Amino acid sequence: MNKAPLFTLPDQDGTLHTLADYRGKKVLLYFYPKDMTEGCTIEAEGFRDAWKDLATHSVVVLGVSVDSVDSHKKFCDKHALNFPLLSDEKKEVVKEYGVWVEKSMYGKKYMGIQRDSFLIDEEGTIIKHYVKVKPEEHPREVLKDVENVRTIIQYGSYSDLFFA
Repeated sequence: MNKAPLFTLPDQDGTLHTLADYRGKKVLLYFYPKDMTEGCTIEAEGFRDAWKDLATHSVVVLGVSVDSVDSHKKFCDKHALNFPLLSDEKKEVVKEYGVWVEKSMYGKKYMGIQRDSFLIDEEGTIIKHYVKVKPEEHPREVLKDVENVRTIIQYGSYSDLFFA
C-alpha cells in the first residue's frame, strides 16, 4: 500500500483543500473527465445521494477534474452537489495520481482524465485504487467497500479485502 500523494487545490468556492485537512477520516478521491457531461453528472449525483451513508463511515468525498473553479461552481449549483469539487487546472495532481493519460475518441488521440478513484485511509495511505470505474455503479461500490472496512479492521489488514 502506498502513501497518497499530497495536494493543495481550490474547490468550487475557491477554498483550498489539502489531503492533510482530512487526516483522521477516510477520503474517496475521485477523478472525473469533465463537468456537465453525462457520465460525470451521473457519478457526481450518485456520490451526492450516497453522501450521508458515506459520512456515517467517516468518509469524505472529493471530486477532482481539470475544470476551472467557476465551472465547478456551476456544476455544483446545477446538481445540488454536497461535497467539494477540486480544480486541477495545472494538471499537477492528475499527473501525480497517474490518471492523466492518453485517450482515443473517433480515431483521434488526446490527453485526458481516466475515471479512477482512490480510497485513502485515516493516515493517508491508499487502501484501494478503483480503475476505469462505471459512473452508474461506482458510488454503490465505494459504499459497499467502506461498509466492509469495519469487518476487515478486526483482522488488522485492509489487504484481506482490497488486495486479495
